[in-house]
Amino acid sequence: MFPVPGYEQFCNDLSTLLSTYPPSFIYVQDIESIRTTFGVIDAVLQDVSGATPLESTFKVHYVRVDTISCFTTRLFFETVINTLVGWEPKWEDGCTNWSPENELKWNENLDTFLHGLRAAHQHLCQQHGIGTTDKGKGKQRESSYEDVRFVIVVERAERLKENLPELIVPLTRLAEMARIDLTVIFVSQVGWEHIRPPLGASPDPYFMDIQGISKDNIAKSLISNFSSLSISEDILNNPYHPALASLYTHFIITLCDICFPFTHDPQELQYIAAARWPGFVKPVIDAYSQQLDERMDEDGLEFTPPSEEVRVRLIRYFNPTFTSALEALLPRLTNATDWAKANEPPPNLLSLPRTSSAITSSTSKADSSSIRALPRMSKFILVASFLASTNPPKSDLRMFGRGLDEKKRRRRATAKTSGKTKSGAASKIPQRLLGPAAFALDRMIAILGGLLEENDVDTRMGGLAKEFKIPGEYTDTEIGRVGVYSTVMELASMGLLHRTSPPDRLDGPPMFKCAVSYETTLLLAKELDVALNDLLWDPM
Repeated sequence: MFPVPGYEQFCNDLSTLLSTYPPSFIYVQDIESIRTTFGVIDAVLQDVSGATPLESTFKVHYVRVDTISCFTTRLFFETVINTLVGWEPKWEDGCTNWSPENELKWNENLDTFLHGLRAAHQHLCQQHGIGTTDKGKGKQRESSYEDVRFVIVVERAERLKENLPELIVPLTRLAEMARIDLTVIFVSQVGWEHIRPPLGASPDPYFMDIQGISKDNIAKSLISNFSSLSISEDILNNPYHPALASLYTHFIITLCDICFPFTHDPQELQYIAAARWPGFVKPVIDAYSQQLDERMDEDGLEFTPPSEEVRVRLIRYFNPTFTSALEALLPRLTNATDWAKANEPPPNLLSLPRTSSAITSSTSKADSSSIRALPRMSKFILVASFLASTNPPKSDLRMFGRGLDEKKRRRRATAKTSGKTKSGAASKIPQRLLGPAAFALDRMIAILGGLLEENDVDTRMGGLAKEFKIPGEYTDTEIGRVGVYSTVMELASMGLLHRTSPPDRLDGPPMFKCAVSYETTLLLAKELDVALNDLLWDPM
């Protein structure tokens, strides 16, 4: 069984190489999930090193060296030799390193390190009985290996270029310098061309590129970890009870659908799942606990998995929290425990009314209070975004245009009656019923300028009235500042604006959608003294 679904081909290739005639230098590159690759390589090496003499003629001893912790040559050499021979320095013995002879010091330079590798190889050959012959027949015993093979895995090899550049060339030629059966594996997120020493000092490695893991394989990997996480048989204290396996499967599928476009690392997705799953399953456990309290006279009340209706209800309620967990936990702005406590659902969630207003009443109050605490410019941007998402683009000139004829400046269309028009065609559905529409950032900035010019120019100018004599000059200066664009990105990170265009898009301006309701926008407009209903193309 392979450790992670999707790594089957890589595991077969690496296992075959290490069991037969491997090259002296292998380079493994994984751009997306390097920590998962570390675990897969370790699982393959454990399987190869545990092979019996009947399965393999070579006894494999391996070591994994992390270039972050081994930042000096002495630490690097000591880690390699001590791990290969299975030696662990102890404080009681003075933390001495392994040595077949007390006078030999093999961690001083590269030359002594090569002598240490040969000594360790000879020591392990004697330990496994390699090279001994039977007294009567003069043949090597059939129950022993023919030779000992060393495998040195250098994790995050790109760090060698910064910390230990003098070791790159010797490590790539370590087998020919030590003259023993040895293979060095570099594992890195960057290509070999970024690490390769100049002037052809290192030989070209055997390249092994890790392909990106598919979403289905990541979901299978996360689901397979469920059974190993169960630590208690009591379902009231164990969110990973076997009876919750089917619900956990739907939870992981939903999590991967939302978070997979942003990260393909299974360990990052597992970290997000560990933070969200206890709160996700808490309403189900609370409902079962409530049933136990109601039926105290009955013994052996069996837990039944939640129905499909309950699953859909939970996914609808917790769906927005997956994105917030990704934004907070992926850059490690907080840890999983603190995030889970801050985003814990209310008790007995399933017993509350099914209307969205009843379920989200506590969160909506917190959101409205946090929005009202925003700076004044952020509030104007939210109002401008709401108008840009609600009004059609053709109405901007009529609603916010400034010219000689001030009477035409705020002309808006009257509300039409529902049903059919005189020609028999269906009337157009108001935009407020269709939901917020996407708008370009330039259009929202223009609407913001109109709002600031009408409602905030006197407050913001103060003593700068003498410097700006042309009408609208100060407002144009304000909306062109970098702080306005950084505020837009901050509101998008808070979830008050949704970006609909890809971040790497170069053609055209960025596109956004307003994520603030009409009631919240109306409260902000009253604080800013903005007549919101007069600026809507279809009045509420």
